[in-house]
Amino acid sequence: MARPQENIILADADRQALEAVLRSHKTPQSRALRARIVLKSGAGESVETIATSLGTSTKSVYKWRNRFLESGVDGLFDLPRSGQPKKLTEKDIKKVLTMTVEQVPHEATHWSTRLMAKYAGITTWQVRQIWEAADLKPHRIQTFKISNDPQFAEKVIDVVGLYMNPPDNAIVLSVDEKT
Repeated sequence: MARPQENIILADADRQALEAVLRSHKTPQSRALRARIVLKSGAGESVETIATSLGTSTKSVYKWRNRFLESGVDGLFDLPRSGQPKKLTEKDIKKVLTMTVEQVPHEATHWSTRLMAKYAGITTWQVRQIWEAADLKPHRIQTFKISNDPQFAEKVIDVVGLYMNPPDNAIVLSVDEKT
């Protein structure tokens, strides 16, 4: 026995919102399909015709029509997935940040997300989240070398003094020696 088909009457605001979803370049294809289903339903097309023309199942058409009737345009978004995402503790975050800044892995020249995840016992996604929040880019850390010049401290004081308190009508030029 076929399901009874409710007619969907689209308000102008809903129709405009659905058409905006279709026009947007950032709309995921799954949401665009749902919007097309509702727009075709609002145009009076049958469920079977919509399913055939959009290359989907009648079950899917019924699902998104019903979700639209229950929740409007917001019903076309995915529902939250079951299960709770793994939470990061402050201890884990501190451990990752400390290891990133103070240690170098034994088997590499710098930390990668995979190496850090292995050492910290968390996922690579969590490592990326921590590094992004702290604006850390371990693969881009630059090292510096301490000068062997015995007069290095005095020279630094002179140069910094010129930058901090330059004499009147003076120009400061800086040259960096590279080997």
